[in-house]
Amino acid sequence: MSDEPPILAEGLHKSFGPVHALDAASFQAAEGTVLALLGPNGAGKTTAVRILTTLLRPDAGCARVGGYDVATQAAQVRTVVGLAGQYAAVDPLLTGRENLELIATLHHMASRAARQRARALLERFDLGAVADRRAGAYSGGTRRRLDLAASLVGDPRVLLLDEPTAGLDPRSRQDLWDTLRDLVAQGTTALLTTQHLDEADRLAEHVVVLDHGRVVADGTPDQLKARVGGHRIEVRLTHPEDAPAAARTIARLGAGPPPLDGRSGTVVVPLAGGVAPIAEVVRRLDDAGLGIADLVVRRPTLDDVYLALTVRDGRVAAPLVPLTASGGDR
Repeated sequence: MSDEPPILAEGLHKSFGPVHALDAASFQAAEGTVLALLGPNGAGKTTAVRILTTLLRPDAGCARVGGYDVATQAAQVRTVVGLAGQYAAVDPLLTGRENLELIATLHHMASRAARQRARALLERFDLGAVADRRAGAYSGGTRRRLDLAASLVGDPRVLLLDEPTAGLDPRSRQDLWDTLRDLVAQGTTALLTTQHLDEADRLAEHVVVLDHGRVVADGTPDQLKARVGGHRIEVRLTHPEDAPAAARTIARLGAGPPPLDGRSGTVVVPLAGGVAPIAEVVRRLDDAGLGIADLVVRRPTLDDVYLALTVRDGRVAAPLVPLTASGGDR
C-alpha cells in the first residue's frame, strides 16, 4: 500500500494573464483528516480546488489526488474525488431524489443501484421528508445538504469542499460540520476552503494559509496560533481615555509593547509564558488609580493568525514570533 497522501500538491503555478492565482503553492493532506485552506478573496483557494478536481490544468508544478496525477490521469482522479462547490450544483427543477438518481446514472450505475444509492443518501442526510420536492423549493441549508449528498454518490475517497457553508445560518453550519466529522471518522480525506476561521479551527487537523497565491504558513491550528504569540491579557478601562496611561503603566509586564485601542479603552498585554502577571497587572493599574471595567485572558485565535499573515493593500504582514521546538517547526 502506498504511503502517498491522498492530496498532494507541489509547486503549483497558475496564472490568468498578469494575475498569479497560484505561485509555487505546496500542501498535502493525510488520509482520514481535514485540511483547511484559509485566505482572503483572491488568495488562490478556489483555483487550487479546480486544479485538484481536474477542472483546470496547472501551468507548472504537479498535483496528485488518490495517487493519480491530475494532469495526466484526470479520468482516474474523477473516480476517487467528490466536489461540493461554493454554490449548490443541483438542478432546481428536479426533486432531491431525481437529482441523486441522475448523478448516480452519470456514475454509470444501473437503474436499480442508482435508486438504492439515492435512497441511502437521502436517509443519511435526513432528506427523506423532502425527497420528492423540487430542489428549487429547498431552504439554503437543505440545498447544501443535498449538494453534499450529491458529491458522495460515487463514494469518493477524497472530498473537496469549496466554502461549503457560505450563506448558511448557524444551525445549518453546525449540521454540515457534524456530517463532515462523520465522513472523516469513516476514513474520508477532506480539503476545505473557508473564510470562517472558527470552521477551520473546529474541523481541520492541518491548516494552510494562502495569500496572493503563495503559502504563507502551514501547520496545525495550535502551531499557527503559537506563531502570533502566547496568551494575552485584555484589559478594558473604565474610562477609555485612560488607555495610553494604562499601557505605559503595564508596559514591562508583557512580552512586548502592549497594543491599545483608544476608542474602546482596551489594552492588550502579550505574555511570553503563563498567566502569572495577571495579579501584577491589576495591582499596578489599581495603584495608578486606573479603573478596570473588564479583564480577560485568552489564547490567540485563527483570526489573529489570519490578520497577522495576510497582506492587504500593499501592507507588510505583522512580524511573527518564531515557532519554538514545542510549537512545531513548520
